Amino acid sequence: MSNNHNQYTIALAGNPNTGKSTLFNLLTGLRQHTGNWTGKTVAHAEGFFDYKGQSYQITDLPGTYSLYSNSADEEVARDFIIFAKPDVTLVVLDATALERNLNLALQVLEMTSQVIVCVNLMDEAKKKGIQIDIHKLSQKLGVPVVPISARNEEGIDQLLDTIDQMVRGDIQTNPLQISYNRAIEEKIEKLVPFVKQVISDHYPARWIALRLLDGDMSLLQSLQKEPRQFLKEVPHYACNCSTKSI
Repeated sequence: MSNNHNQYTIALAGNPNTGKSTLFNLLTGLRQHTGNWTGKTVAHAEGFFDYKGQSYQITDLPGTYSLYSNSADEEVARDFIIFAKPDVTLVVLDATALERNLNLALQVLEMTSQVIVCVNLMDEAKKKGIQIDIHKLSQKLGVPVVPISARNEEGIDQLLDTIDQMVRGDIQTNPLQISYNRAIEEKIEKLVPFVKQVISDHYPARWIALRLLDGDMSLLQSLQKEPRQFLKEVPHYACNCSTKSI
């Protein structure tokens, strides 16, 4: 979250080949550095920029198709959003493959409400005759949606203004919540009070309940470093009930 020096943190998430890194480079210019995530072979890129008197630190998360623990890339992206608690998570979508890209966006919306969706490659979509109702998409998702073309530097001012409004608290979001089948929703209902009892409101209880139902041991190991009793007290029904294909 923001620190005493009034610097805000931004996570940049998206599928591979959405132009996410192009946007990162555009925003940060030469004010960036790269390396590896601690204990991982996954590349880490971090940069800085200023806008309207505010300073921002932006982290370019690994390009992933989901935020489950199927790979080191996915674990890194997931853990950063959950544990670093960025002030804003920008989810970059490819305007020419919106349906496929929305899967990741919906997962992020289950994890945090501080989300701005960037529909990139609008110039390519126009060439292909693809029209996107940005306003309706924003209404459906419950968060701001900004059309951009990072390569052509189009829509960047609007994106920066939206970031500025969000960190100042001028934007209230209402993220879309996915409804699962009755059996899963009943298990979620049983788990959420337990999760809240252990971790209070520090992490999104419904999302953690979903991951428990998926038997996500990687997340359990990460959580064990925080509320240490969590791993020991997970109810027996918090496993082997996958939501990934629903």
